Amino acid sequence: MTKLCLSSTLFLSLLAGSALADEAKKPAPSKPAPAAKPVTVKLSDAKGKSIGTAKLSADPGGVKITLAVKGLTPGDHAIHVHETAKCDAPDFKSAGGHFNPAHKKHGSANPEGPHAGDMPNFTVDAKGASTASLVAANLTLDDGAHSVFTNGGTALVIHDKADDLKTDPAGAAGDRIACGLIKK
Repeated sequence: MTKLCLSSTLFLSLLAGSALADEAKKPAPSKPAPAAKPVTVKLSDAKGKSIGTAKLSADPGGVKITLAVKGLTPGDHAIHVHETAKCDAPDFKSAGGHFNPAHKKHGSANPEGPHAGDMPNFTVDAKGASTASLVAANLTLDDGAHSVFTNGGTALVIHDKADDLKTDPAGAAGDRIACGLIKK
């Protein structure tokens, strides 16, 4: 009987030791990555005058862009993220084309689109002001191909017309009337 108790005790000790060893081999649970810090973009018109800001923050659906602008013509306007962090006035063509790391066609209504930098239009009121929140579903503030910080940053560009959401390459959105650098 004593042998049976000793054998049972030894067996249970080995079993417990084995379980502890297996537990020690498991990697420690990883900590979630810290949320990307919001970025404020200062927007200027073709004369270099400040027209407002855009705050970019992480969102479960992509990047949330909260606009607060003034001094624009009333109506709908296109806004896009462009591929180069340059805003040389007066035409802002230095910002390059729409940010498009996946090499898609322009517009959410285009079956071969959209560009990562394509976003919904926003509306400016009769006083020339707008506060709007948009979500850019194909962008991120984290590292990666779709990061707004890729290659040293990108640019946020406002156009003088609405985007038709389908015409390649820029949605017939008209001239670039405001620009701001997106950088860390």
